[in-house]
Order: sequence, then C-alpha cells, then structure tokens
Amino acid sequence: MGNRGMEDLIPLINKLQDAFSSIGQSCNLDLPQIAVVGGQSAGKSSVLENFVGRDFLPRGSGIVTRRPLILQLVNSKAEYAEFLHCKGRKFVDFDEVRLEIEAETDRLTGSNKGISPIPINLRVYSPNVLNLTLIDLPGMTKVAVGDQPHDIEHQIREMLLQFITKESCLILAVTPANTDLANSDALKIAKEVDPQGLRTIGVITKLDLMDEGTDARDILENKLLPLRRGYIGVVNRSQKDIDGKKDIRAALAAERKFFLSHPSYRHIAERMGTPHLQKTLNQQLTNHIRDTLPGLRSKLQSQTLSLEKEVEEYKNFRPDDPTHKTKALLQMVQQFAVDFEKCIEGSGDQVDTSNLSGGAKINRIFHERFPFELVKMEFDEKELRKEISYAIKNIHGVRTGLFTPDLAFEAIVKKQIIKLKEPCVKCIDLVIQELISTVRQCTNKLGSFPRLREETERIVTTYIRERESKTKEQVLLLIDIELSYINTNHEDFIGFANAQQRTAANVNKKRAMPNQVIRRGWLNINISIMKGGSKDYWFVLTAESLSWFKDEEEKEKKYMLPLDNLKLRDVEKGFMSSKHIFAIFNTEQRNVYKDLRQIELACDTQEDVDSWKASFLRAGVYPEKDQPDTEDAVNPGDTVSMDPQLERQVETIRNLVGSYMDIVNKSITDLMPKTIMHIMINSAKDFIHSELVAYLYVAGDQSSLMEESAEQAQRRDEMLRMYHALKEALVLIGDISTNTITTPLPPPVDDSWLAKNPSPPPAAAAAPPASRPPAVRGHVPGPPPPLNPSPAFVAPPVPTRPGPGQTAYAGDGAVPHLPSRPARVPPALPPGIPSRRPPAAPNRPTVIRPSEPSLLD
Repeated sequence: MGNRGMEDLIPLINKLQDAFSSIGQSCNLDLPQIAVVGGQSAGKSSVLENFVGRDFLPRGSGIVTRRPLILQLVNSKAEYAEFLHCKGRKFVDFDEVRLEIEAETDRLTGSNKGISPIPINLRVYSPNVLNLTLIDLPGMTKVAVGDQPHDIEHQIREMLLQFITKESCLILAVTPANTDLANSDALKIAKEVDPQGLRTIGVITKLDLMDEGTDARDILENKLLPLRRGYIGVVNRSQKDIDGKKDIRAALAAERKFFLSHPSYRHIAERMGTPHLQKTLNQQLTNHIRDTLPGLRSKLQSQTLSLEKEVEEYKNFRPDDPTHKTKALLQMVQQFAVDFEKCIEGSGDQVDTSNLSGGAKINRIFHERFPFELVKMEFDEKELRKEISYAIKNIHGVRTGLFTPDLAFEAIVKKQIIKLKEPCVKCIDLVIQELISTVRQCTNKLGSFPRLREETERIVTTYIRERESKTKEQVLLLIDIELSYINTNHEDFIGFANAQQRTAANVNKKRAMPNQVIRRGWLNINISIMKGGSKDYWFVLTAESLSWFKDEEEKEKKYMLPLDNLKLRDVEKGFMSSKHIFAIFNTEQRNVYKDLRQIELACDTQEDVDSWKASFLRAGVYPEKDQPDTEDAVNPGDTVSMDPQLERQVETIRNLVGSYMDIVNKSITDLMPKTIMHIMINSAKDFIHSELVAYLYVAGDQSSLMEESAEQAQRRDEMLRMYHALKEALVLIGDISTNTITTPLPPPVDDSWLAKNPSPPPAAAAAPPASRPPAVRGHVPGPPPPLNPSPAFVAPPVPTRPGPGQTAYAGDGAVPHLPSRPARVPPALPPGIPSRRPPAAPNRPTVIRPSEPSLLD
C-alpha cells in the first residue's frame, strides 16, 4: 500500500476489538469495521472462504450463520487460526475451525436454529490474505423454519441494525446476480441506514448462474442502481464444487478465466474477482479508518482518562508481594475508618443527593422520631384521672383528706417515668440498625477482597452489638435515676401554688408566637374520587394554623385550618397505594374540611410522615391515644364518683404530674443522644481507628485476608489490558495522523441520466469533463477510482464505455470489436488465452504482466 503506518492500522483495530470483546463491552467506542449483509444463500460465506483460501465456515441449508463472526485476517508467513474464546490454542486444520464455530454457536443458541447477537472472534493468519476485518452476519430470512422462533426475521433484522447503523461501519451488501437487484434485501437494509450510499460497497455473486443471454453488466458498470463505492462481481464455487472438495486456488483461477473470457465482463475483468475485492476492501477499510481517526482519537482519549484513576492502583500491583499486601491492608482499613467517620459526621465530598444516610438518619431519629415516641406516651386523660382519684382515696384510707397528698403525686409520676423505658430502648434499636447499615455501606469498597470484607464487617458489627447492651444499661440507669428522686424544687416545676393556673399558662405559651412558621412542604390530600380525588398541595404549618396553597409561590390559598382541638391519627396504607398516610381530625367531632370529619395527608416515605408528625408536635397537635377520646373524657364523673373537694385534688395533681413529666421528658430528650453518641457511636469510631487492625490479624493470617476474588483478578487483568491497548492505540494514531495523506471519498454518483436518455449519442462525449478519465462520458458514472492508490495495486485504466468515434455495445451480448479502440490500453491476459487486440500503438507503453499471476492480483 505504500504506507507502513496505515498497514499497521487494521491490526491495531483488531487488537482493540479483541480487548473490548474479552471484557464483554465496547466501552462506547465504535470501531471501524466491515459488516457483511445479505439474504440467505447469497454467497457471503463463500466470499469469506475465498479471501482465506480455505474451507472453514459451516455449510448447510437454511440459516447457518447464527452468531456474528468477527473475522480478522492478518497477513503472515505462517497459516493458522485462533479463537478469542480459546486463548493460546492454534488451529492448523481448518476443518477443526469449522467444528469449533459450530460448537461455540450451539453453546449459546442451542441446536434449534436460534440466533444470538454475541459475536465469535476468529483471527486467521495466512500469506494469502491482506489485513482485513469483516463481520459475517446471519442471512436475512422471511419465514421461520423448524424450531426457529416465529419472529426470526425481526430478530435478525435487529441484530444487523446493531452493527450497520454505526457510522464507523462499512456495509458489504452481497446480492446474487440471479435475482432482481431491485429486490435485494442487502441493498434495501443498507439504503435504510446509509441513504447517501457513503458506506455501502456492492458485491454481486453467482454471475455464472445467470440465464443464458442475460448478464449483470449494467450493474457492475454502476449504471442500474448506482452506488458511490461501486460494485464488484465474484464467482464462487458451486455446491457441487464444495461437496467435491474443489480447491479454492483452482476456483480462483476459474473465476479469473470466467471474467477474462466472458464477452460482457472481459473489458472490466481487472476490476472483478475475489482478489480485487480483497484489495479494495483492504484499501477502503484503511481509508475509512483514517477518515474516522479524529473522532476515534477523541473517544480513545476520553476512555483512557476515565480508566486512568481506576487503573492507577493496578499498575504496580503484585498479588504475591507480602509488603504490598500489608500496605494494602493498612490502607483499606484506614480508608474504611475515614469513610465510616464521614458517613456519621457528614462530609462535603461524595454527598448522596437522593437519600438520607448515616449521620443524617441518626439525627432524624434523635430529634424527630424519639421526641414523637415520647409524646405518644403522653397520658390518657381519662385513665390518668381515674388513677389519681384511686391513689388519693387509697392514701387517705378511711379518713376524708383535707389536703392533697404528696404520695399520690409521686406514685403517679413514677408510673409515668417507667413508661419512658420502651421509647428509649426503641430509639437505641433504630440507631443500631442504621449503624450496621452504615458499616455495610462502607465495606463495599473492600469487595475486591471478600475475606477481608467479611471479617471487617463481622468484627465491627460484633463490637457495636457489645456496645448496644452497655448503652441500654446506661439509658435504663438514667430512668432509674429519675425514679430515685422526684425533685419538686426544680426551677421549671410549677409547684402546688401554681398548679391551678397550668392550663391557662399552656394556652398563653402556645399563643406567644402565633406567626411562627414551623414547616413548609408538599403533601398529598387523599380525598375520595367522588370529591375530586387525591392531589398535591403546598402546605404551610404555623404555631396557629395549617394552610395549603396551589404551589410554592403561596399566592393562591386553598384553605386555612386553625389548630385548636386538632389531633393526629395513623391511617393504614391502601392496598393499591404506595404512599404513607396520616390524618388530622377534630376532637370535638366537627368537620375539619368541607364535609369531611378528617383530612388524610399522604407522603412518599415513612420518614417524611415521621418528620411531619414531629412538626405538628411542635405546633401543639398531638397524636390520638390508643383509647379514643370522647366528649366527656375530661369529666370522669360517669365512671368515678367524685365530690368537689376530690375533684380539685385530682386536677391539682394532674397539673403537677404534667409539669414534672415535661421536665423529665426534656431531660431524657437531651441525655439520650449524648449517651448513645458517647457509649456507642464515638466508641465505635475509636475502635475502628485504633483496634480494628489488631482484631483482623487475630482473625486470620495476612495472606488469607488479602486473597483476591477471582472476579477482581480477572477485572484487573482486563482493565490493564484495555488501558494498555488504548494507550498504544493513541500513540499509533498520533504517528499515523502526521504521516498519512488524506484521500477523498468518491464523488456522489449522478444518476439523473437514467430517466432521460440511457444511450446518449457519441457526440455528447466529445468534451468530457476534466474531473473524469478522458474515455468516460460526462454523465455516465464510471467505477469509483481507487481510494488509496499505490504502486502495488496499479492496473491499466479501463474505461466502461467506448470512446468517441467508436462503436457502442448493442446490448445483445455480441462480442465488441476491441481492436478498433486505439485510445485504450489493452488489459493483460494470462498465458494461454490468445489476445484479440492488435499490437499497442508506437506511442503507448506496453504493459508487462507476470507469467504466473498471484491470488492477490
């Protein structure tokens, strides 16, 4: 080809193709390639076998090629084949190659004539081939036969489109000459993805099987259905020749003899045949690769940059080096400690923008979930007053008490404090669950070493479980401390003197900041379909009211609901609903909104529901008790007979209990997060930083801990191979782009003459345009010029039409009188075939041909 760099380019693409196929992905890099498409039995496999000079493809009736075959031809002194899935094994017998293709096809598709888009990679080294890469695709079919799926036509079409729709893919459209070209499946699908014909090369097979008196001359001269890259005719072996094991060398010689002796094709014989097709494809693929170099280089650079960081840790990796293993172990444990601390304390890098995790979830447990659980433990008024009444009466005994007894207050308070143990333990369980989840999340980076990950997770989780019991002991100790001494001298305790004013004080306290906005956000009002269905609104919760608007601009207010006498109620999630629901209702049995006794509000997650409930608590809207309130809940007279003096004593103790429990709740709410953080979370962080490595060494020896998973070792090898292939490709592309000369694509074919005058008079060719060879008429499209001319491939220029003043073909198959064309250089004939032309003119050079033509001529 005259360009060493360009000759190295096709093997480079082969190497990239192998690297990508071995990893099982294309890395989003569309490599230049040639895809062979055509109908079943169009001769695609025969063309490929003629390229190689060997019988190596499966044969038979119906669909034979059922997986894409990426065939990489490499010019070499030795002759053998290699499969990518059989690394290291060289196939010298090409019958074994055929059997391996069949076995590998059946391995994925079975024996029922099904197809698969996963390719088979075959590389053939031979002195008889030029560097070339082709993809043999299944032949297009119309009807499913045998056990084929009923949509086999659609499956094959989709597979073909996966390859030929890529701009980097040249299309080799194979059509048999004994069928109408207008019905060619290959040209039809090529036209769909390449309407301008920039990437399509036509191949006409079975020229020797045409009916007597007909020929494909107009097609091969690019007149009937013009293609920008033209057509090339080939003659393959017949089925009889294949069954008779006819040698491909003899078949190629017979093919050459056919074109040189056929009256319709002898004038274009130099541009026909398998050797010329192979040269043309090599030349056009090379030129196509060169044209796509800028885009390929940019994609290679982006892929290399994306792999750079991942490959950095693999570059100097030595799996059997104990020093490296020690260093890697320490680095991974240190990184795990840093990741765990960042998840708990928060960090600005690698922030999860979609979900709460780690410390954020624990914070929500501390300040939203736990306070809400405490409020849910608030007294049931009816039951509490009954208990206070019984306590007062039992303390007085047979006497009628004149004063409110202290012991009744202490007994009721202690009973309420004991109830706090359950929400405290529940809070610790929630934090433990989140901590273990965080540990699992942080150990994901240790996935390369499964034993190390397993041991790290086990050791840290065991330690957290140990701290769990100590934390619960400490929290229960706090409750016991509260029970041990009832401090009635606390500054926030109202005392007996102010107990009667407790209710009024609460009201005044609530109304202190009526305009304070507690929360804004979207909620779904769940209303029955008959009344408009559910809809999202923008809610604004203040200390005094709940309002909702059409959108976040808060311009169009839909409704405002006062918070007086409102409470919360849990609602079970509907069977068809994915949202979590809670309700607001009025304790006085009034309608809350229009004619609804309660409003059902829905959130996407339970966490959002808990957060909204906590906000309602801050606004003074509390949850409903397990025992529903009634209108006379504050008046226990129906169940407990009380005189006015006892009623006043019950009211006083009720206010005192409420005041003191507010103090206890405030204290517990403050101490719980501190206790959990100190005993469990901070302790776990210290353990990971200082003691985890020692525990790991005790758990197992260093070699077993740092033993890689098989998947990781394979991934590392493939990643390094991919990275080095990309780097090598970038270097080679850089050299080629500076040393090669660009050859333009053939000009578009002008087919306007087809509809006007198929046979223009000879005078029309008197002044041929400068851009065409002198012997070609102005509007007659000739064969495309070679895209990358070189001394090795030069052939005498052969015009497709007679020159001025010469007799045109009559179209009846008669042999033209070639000696009457003095302006043409006669093509050389092999020995043994007499020439029908006179000697060359004295002023024209004589072209000398070798006595024994090579297969590649």
